[in-house]
Amino acid sequence: MTKPEQPKPPRKKPKPATAAKPAAPREKASLHPRNRHQGHYDFPKLIKGCPELGQFVITNPYGKESIDFANPAAVRVFNRALLKSFYGIAHWDIPADYLCPPVPGRADYVHFLADVLAERNDGVIPRGAAIKALDIGTGANCIYPLIGHSDYGWHFLGSDIDKTALASATTIVKANNLGKAISLRQQDNRKLILGGLLQPEERFDISLCNPPFHASADEALRGSQRKWRALGKADPKRKLPVLNFGGQAAELWCEGGEARFVTQLISESAQIPHQVLWFSTLVSKASNLPLIQSALKKAGALESQVVEMSQGQKQSRFVAWTFHDPAQQAAWRAERWGNR
Repeated sequence: MTKPEQPKPPRKKPKPATAAKPAAPREKASLHPRNRHQGHYDFPKLIKGCPELGQFVITNPYGKESIDFANPAAVRVFNRALLKSFYGIAHWDIPADYLCPPVPGRADYVHFLADVLAERNDGVIPRGAAIKALDIGTGANCIYPLIGHSDYGWHFLGSDIDKTALASATTIVKANNLGKAISLRQQDNRKLILGGLLQPEERFDISLCNPPFHASADEALRGSQRKWRALGKADPKRKLPVLNFGGQAAELWCEGGEARFVTQLISESAQIPHQVLWFSTLVSKASNLPLIQSALKKAGALESQVVEMSQGQKQSRFVAWTFHDPAQQAAWRAERWGNR
Protein backbone atom coordinates (compact mmCIF):
# COMPACT_ATOMS: atom_id res chain seq x y z
CA MET A 1 0.00 0.00 0.00
CA THR A 2 1.38 3.34 -0.91
CA LYS A 3 1.71 5.89 1.83
CA PRO A 4 -0.51 8.94 1.53
CA GLU A 5 1.35 11.91 0.20
CA GLN A 6 2.64 14.08 3.00
CA PRO A 7 1.60 17.72 2.86
CA LYS A 8 4.41 20.04 1.79
CA PRO A 9 5.69 22.38 4.48
CA PRO A 10 4.72 26.00 3.96
CA ARG A 11 7.26 28.11 2.11
CA LYS A 12 9.38 30.21 4.39
CA LYS A 13 9.05 33.93 4.00
CA PRO A 14 12.25 35.80 3.16
CA LYS A 15 14.01 37.01 6.25
CA PRO A 16 13.90 40.76 6.79
CA ALA A 17 17.08 42.80 6.86
CA THR A 18 19.17 41.75 9.82
CA ALA A 19 19.20 44.31 12.61
CA ALA A 20 22.44 45.26 14.26
CA LYS A 21 23.04 42.97 17.21
CA PRO A 22 25.80 43.34 19.77
CA ALA A 23 28.47 40.66 19.66
CA ALA A 24 28.60 38.34 22.66
CA PRO A 25 30.73 39.96 25.36
CA ARG A 26 34.07 38.39 26.12
CA GLU A 27 34.76 37.04 29.59
CA LYS A 28 37.17 39.83 30.50
CA ALA A 29 38.46 43.06 29.04
CA SER A 30 41.31 42.19 26.71
CA LEU A 31 42.84 43.03 23.38
CA HIS A 32 42.08 41.03 20.26
CA PRO A 33 44.12 37.78 20.21
CA ARG A 34 46.05 38.94 17.13
CA ASN A 35 46.81 42.34 18.62
CA ARG A 36 50.59 42.70 19.03
CA HIS A 37 50.26 44.80 22.18
CA GLN A 38 49.57 42.07 24.72
CA GLY A 39 50.97 42.23 28.23
CA HIS A 40 53.53 44.72 29.50
CA TYR A 41 55.86 46.64 27.24
CA ASP A 42 59.55 45.93 27.13
CA PHE A 43 60.73 49.48 27.71
CA PRO A 44 64.47 48.75 27.34
CA LYS A 45 63.71 47.28 23.91
CA LEU A 46 61.49 50.23 22.95
CA ILE A 47 64.15 52.70 24.10
CA LYS A 48 66.83 50.86 22.16
CA GLY A 49 64.83 51.37 18.97
CA CYS A 50 63.73 54.90 19.91
CA PRO A 51 66.27 56.42 22.35
CA GLU A 52 64.30 59.63 22.86
CA LEU A 53 61.60 57.62 24.67
CA GLY A 54 63.97 57.20 27.63
CA GLN A 55 63.39 60.74 28.89
CA PHE A 56 59.65 60.12 29.23
CA VAL A 57 59.66 56.80 31.12
CA ILE A 58 58.32 57.02 34.68
CA THR A 59 57.45 54.58 37.46
CA ASN A 60 53.72 54.49 38.00
CA PRO A 61 52.02 54.12 41.43
CA TYR A 62 52.11 50.34 40.99
CA GLY A 63 55.88 50.33 40.70
CA LYS A 64 55.91 49.50 36.99
CA GLU A 65 57.51 51.34 34.11
CA SER A 66 55.17 53.52 32.09
CA ILE A 67 55.13 56.97 30.50
CA ASP A 68 53.52 60.19 31.60
CA PHE A 69 50.31 60.14 29.58
CA ALA A 70 49.65 63.71 30.73
CA ASN A 71 52.52 64.88 28.55
CA PRO A 72 51.59 65.23 24.84
CA ALA A 73 55.25 64.95 23.81
CA ALA A 74 55.57 61.69 25.74
CA VAL A 75 52.47 60.24 24.10
CA ARG A 76 53.73 61.19 20.64
CA VAL A 77 57.19 59.69 21.18
CA PHE A 78 55.66 56.56 22.75
CA ASN A 79 53.55 56.06 19.61
CA ARG A 80 56.63 56.55 17.48
CA ALA A 81 58.46 53.86 19.46
CA LEU A 82 55.52 51.43 19.23
CA LEU A 83 55.11 51.89 15.49
CA LYS A 84 58.82 51.36 14.93
CA SER A 85 59.16 48.33 17.19
CA PHE A 86 55.93 46.52 16.29
CA TYR A 87 55.23 47.60 12.71
CA GLY A 88 58.58 48.59 11.23
CA ILE A 89 57.54 52.24 10.72
CA ALA A 90 60.91 53.97 10.81
CA HIS A 91 59.65 57.54 10.48
CA TRP A 92 56.49 58.84 12.16
CA ASP A 93 55.51 62.23 13.52
CA ILE A 94 52.49 64.52 13.58
CA PRO A 95 52.05 68.29 13.84
CA ALA A 96 51.57 69.79 17.29
CA ASP A 97 47.98 69.64 18.60
CA TYR A 98 46.83 66.97 16.13
CA LEU A 99 45.24 63.76 17.37
CA CYS A 100 47.75 61.24 18.72
CA PRO A 101 45.81 57.96 18.78
CA PRO A 102 46.26 55.02 21.19
CA VAL A 103 47.91 52.43 18.94
CA PRO A 104 46.64 49.24 20.69
CA GLY A 105 43.01 50.35 20.45
CA ARG A 106 43.35 51.32 16.79
CA ALA A 107 44.94 47.94 16.07
CA ASP A 108 41.96 46.20 17.72
CA TYR A 109 39.56 47.89 15.28
CA VAL A 110 41.62 46.63 12.33
CA HIS A 111 41.77 43.06 13.66
CA PHE A 112 38.06 42.82 14.41
CA LEU A 113 37.29 44.20 10.96
CA ALA A 114 39.48 41.45 9.52
CA ASP A 115 37.28 39.00 11.41
CA VAL A 116 34.16 40.50 9.81
CA LEU A 117 35.63 39.71 6.39
CA ALA A 118 36.75 36.24 7.51
CA GLU A 119 33.33 35.27 8.92
CA ARG A 120 31.94 34.97 5.41
CA ASN A 121 35.11 33.56 3.89
CA ASP A 122 35.25 30.17 5.65
CA GLY A 123 37.14 31.77 8.52
CA VAL A 124 40.04 32.87 6.29
CA ILE A 125 41.15 36.48 6.51
CA PRO A 126 41.66 37.93 3.03
CA ARG A 127 45.15 39.36 2.77
CA GLY A 128 47.38 41.12 0.29
CA ALA A 129 47.31 44.03 -2.11
CA ALA A 130 44.04 42.94 -3.74
CA ILE A 131 42.18 43.89 -0.55
CA LYS A 132 41.31 47.58 -0.60
CA ALA A 133 40.39 49.55 2.52
CA LEU A 134 38.95 53.06 2.72
CA ASP A 135 40.00 55.05 5.79
CA ILE A 136 37.51 57.90 6.21
CA GLY A 137 39.18 60.75 8.10
CA THR A 138 42.66 59.25 8.12
CA GLY A 139 44.05 62.21 10.06
CA ALA A 140 47.61 63.45 10.40
CA ASN A 141 48.66 60.16 12.03
CA CYS A 142 47.62 57.77 9.20
CA ILE A 143 47.40 55.06 11.85
CA TYR A 144 44.91 52.62 10.30
CA PRO A 145 46.70 52.30 6.95
CA LEU A 146 50.03 51.76 8.72
CA ILE A 147 48.65 48.96 10.90
CA GLY A 148 46.38 47.38 8.28
CA HIS A 149 49.11 47.22 5.67
CA SER A 150 51.69 45.88 8.12
CA ASP A 151 49.48 43.13 9.55
CA TYR A 152 47.45 42.10 6.50
CA GLY A 153 49.10 43.60 3.43
CA TRP A 154 45.94 45.54 2.57
CA HIS A 155 46.13 48.62 0.37
CA PHE A 156 44.50 51.81 1.62
CA LEU A 157 42.94 55.02 0.43
CA GLY A 158 42.86 57.59 3.23
CA SER A 159 40.60 60.64 3.00
CA ASP A 160 40.41 63.83 5.03
CA ILE A 161 39.09 67.40 4.79
CA ASP A 162 42.13 68.90 6.53
CA LYS A 163 45.03 69.88 4.24
CA THR A 164 47.55 69.94 7.11
CA ALA A 165 46.50 66.48 8.23
CA LEU A 166 46.85 65.12 4.69
CA ALA A 167 50.26 66.77 4.32
CA SER A 168 51.41 65.07 7.52
CA ALA A 169 50.04 61.69 6.42
CA THR A 170 51.71 62.12 3.03
CA THR A 171 55.05 62.77 4.73
CA ILE A 172 54.67 59.59 6.79
CA VAL A 173 53.79 57.52 3.72
CA LYS A 174 56.70 58.86 1.66
CA ALA A 175 59.23 58.59 4.49
CA ASN A 176 58.42 54.89 4.88
CA ASN A 177 58.28 54.11 1.13
CA LEU A 178 54.63 53.10 1.35
CA GLY A 179 53.40 55.07 -1.67
CA LYS A 180 52.35 51.94 -3.55
CA ALA A 181 50.27 50.67 -0.63
CA ILE A 182 48.75 53.87 0.77
CA SER A 183 47.23 56.72 -1.23
CA LEU A 184 45.58 59.85 0.15
CA ARG A 185 42.79 62.06 -1.09
CA GLN A 186 41.17 65.27 0.09
CA GLN A 187 37.43 65.58 0.55
CA ASP A 188 36.94 69.07 -0.87
CA ASN A 189 33.34 69.51 0.29
CA ARG A 190 33.43 70.01 4.07
CA LYS A 191 29.70 69.30 4.30
CA LEU A 192 30.08 65.78 2.88
CA ILE A 193 31.84 62.63 4.04
CA LEU A 194 31.66 60.24 1.08
CA GLY A 195 29.86 62.36 -1.49
CA GLY A 196 32.07 63.07 -4.49
CA LEU A 197 35.04 61.32 -2.90
CA LEU A 198 35.27 58.11 -4.93
CA GLN A 199 35.59 57.41 -8.63
CA PRO A 200 32.69 55.34 -10.05
CA GLU A 201 34.94 52.36 -10.84
CA GLU A 202 36.60 52.21 -7.41
CA ARG A 203 35.77 49.29 -5.11
CA PHE A 204 36.69 48.76 -1.46
CA ASP A 205 36.35 45.61 0.62
CA ILE A 206 36.12 47.49 3.91
CA SER A 207 35.87 51.03 5.22
CA LEU A 208 37.00 52.41 8.57
CA CYS A 209 36.12 55.64 10.34
CA ASN A 210 37.02 57.28 13.64
CA PRO A 211 34.33 59.97 13.80
CA PRO A 212 34.42 63.17 15.85
CA PHE A 213 32.79 62.09 19.10
CA HIS A 214 31.77 65.42 20.61
CA ALA A 215 29.12 68.00 19.70
CA SER A 216 31.15 71.07 20.71
CA ALA A 217 34.56 72.28 21.81
CA ASP A 218 33.28 72.57 25.40
CA GLU A 219 32.11 68.96 25.35
CA ALA A 220 35.52 67.86 24.06
CA LEU A 221 37.20 69.79 26.88
CA ARG A 222 34.98 68.13 29.49
CA GLY A 223 35.84 64.77 28.00
CA SER A 224 39.53 65.54 28.34
CA GLN A 225 39.04 66.57 31.98
CA ARG A 226 37.38 63.23 32.68
CA LYS A 227 40.47 61.55 31.22
CA TRP A 228 42.64 63.44 33.68
CA ARG A 229 40.59 62.19 36.61
CA ALA A 230 40.73 58.64 35.25
CA LEU A 231 44.51 58.90 34.93
CA GLY A 232 44.82 60.28 38.43
CA LYS A 233 46.23 63.54 37.09
CA ALA A 234 43.70 65.95 38.60
CA ASP A 235 46.31 67.93 40.50
CA PRO A 236 45.25 71.58 40.93
CA LYS A 237 48.87 72.60 41.54
CA ARG A 238 50.00 71.24 38.21
CA LYS A 239 49.40 73.02 34.92
CA LEU A 240 48.20 70.38 32.49
CA PRO A 241 47.65 70.59 28.72
CA VAL A 242 44.05 70.85 27.60
CA LEU A 243 44.19 67.64 25.55
CA ASN A 244 46.84 65.03 26.27
CA PHE A 245 46.11 63.18 23.04
CA GLY A 246 45.75 66.35 20.98
CA GLY A 247 43.15 66.85 18.33
CA GLN A 248 41.87 69.52 15.96
CA ALA A 249 38.23 70.58 15.83
CA ALA A 250 37.33 68.27 12.93
CA GLU A 251 38.98 65.35 14.72
CA LEU A 252 37.19 65.83 18.05
CA TRP A 253 33.82 67.48 17.48
CA CYS A 254 31.24 68.48 14.90
CA GLU A 255 27.78 69.98 15.04
CA GLY A 256 25.44 67.31 16.31
CA GLY A 257 28.32 65.18 17.55
CA GLU A 258 28.91 61.53 16.88
CA ALA A 259 25.24 60.68 16.33
CA ARG A 260 24.81 63.19 13.54
CA PHE A 261 28.10 62.33 11.88
CA VAL A 262 27.47 58.58 11.87
CA THR A 263 23.88 58.90 10.64
CA GLN A 264 25.12 61.14 7.81
CA LEU A 265 27.83 58.59 6.99
CA ILE A 266 25.18 55.86 6.82
CA SER A 267 22.95 58.01 4.61
CA GLU A 268 25.82 58.79 2.23
CA SER A 269 26.93 55.15 2.15
CA ALA A 270 23.51 54.27 0.73
CA GLN A 271 24.36 56.47 -2.27
CA ILE A 272 27.31 54.20 -3.17
CA PRO A 273 25.96 50.87 -1.88
CA HIS A 274 27.95 48.61 -4.17
CA GLN A 275 31.31 50.36 -4.09
CA VAL A 276 32.13 49.11 -0.58
CA LEU A 277 31.47 45.57 0.62
CA TRP A 278 31.44 46.39 4.35
CA PHE A 279 31.19 49.91 5.72
CA SER A 280 32.11 50.52 9.34
CA THR A 281 32.60 53.22 11.95
CA LEU A 282 33.65 53.45 15.56
CA VAL A 283 30.87 54.40 17.99
CA SER A 284 32.06 55.89 21.26
CA LYS A 285 28.70 56.22 22.97
CA ALA A 286 26.55 53.11 23.34
CA SER A 287 23.56 55.39 23.86
CA ASN A 288 23.80 56.33 20.17
CA LEU A 289 23.26 52.75 18.97
CA PRO A 290 19.42 52.82 18.78
CA LEU A 291 19.53 55.91 16.54
CA ILE A 292 22.27 54.34 14.41
CA GLN A 293 20.29 51.12 14.05
CA SER A 294 17.27 53.12 12.95
CA ALA A 295 19.41 54.96 10.39
CA LEU A 296 20.72 51.65 9.03
CA LYS A 297 17.20 50.34 8.58
CA LYS A 298 16.12 53.56 6.86
CA ALA A 299 19.13 53.43 4.54
CA GLY A 300 18.29 49.88 3.48
CA ALA A 301 21.29 48.06 4.94
CA LEU A 302 20.77 44.33 4.39
CA GLU A 303 23.02 43.20 7.22
CA SER A 304 24.75 44.90 10.13
CA GLN A 305 26.46 44.10 13.37
CA VAL A 306 27.88 45.76 16.46
CA VAL A 307 31.29 44.52 17.53
CA GLU A 308 32.29 45.24 21.13
CA MET A 309 35.93 45.84 22.02
CA SER A 310 37.79 46.33 25.30
CA GLN A 311 41.17 47.84 26.07
CA GLY A 312 41.80 47.62 29.80
CA GLN A 313 38.99 49.53 31.49
CA LYS A 314 37.92 51.25 28.29
CA GLN A 315 34.93 49.89 26.39
CA SER A 316 34.47 50.70 22.72
CA ARG A 317 32.69 49.30 19.70
CA PHE A 318 32.19 49.65 15.98
CA VAL A 319 29.20 49.17 13.72
CA ALA A 320 29.60 47.41 10.36
CA TRP A 321 26.98 47.22 7.61
CA THR A 322 26.56 46.10 4.03
CA PHE A 323 24.14 46.62 1.15
CA HIS A 324 25.13 43.30 -0.44
CA ASP A 325 22.94 40.23 0.02
CA PRO A 326 24.60 36.83 0.62
CA ALA A 327 24.75 35.98 -3.11
CA GLN A 328 26.29 39.34 -3.94
CA GLN A 329 28.80 38.95 -1.12
CA ALA A 330 29.80 35.54 -2.46
CA ALA A 331 30.20 36.94 -5.98
CA TRP A 332 32.34 39.80 -4.62
CA ARG A 333 34.63 37.36 -2.80
CA ALA A 334 34.96 35.08 -5.80
CA GLU A 335 35.81 37.96 -8.14
CA ARG A 336 38.13 39.95 -5.90
CA TRP A 337 39.59 37.59 -3.32
CA GLY A 338 39.95 34.26 -5.09
CA ASN A 339 41.60 31.87 -2.62
CA ARG A 340 43.07 34.56 -0.38
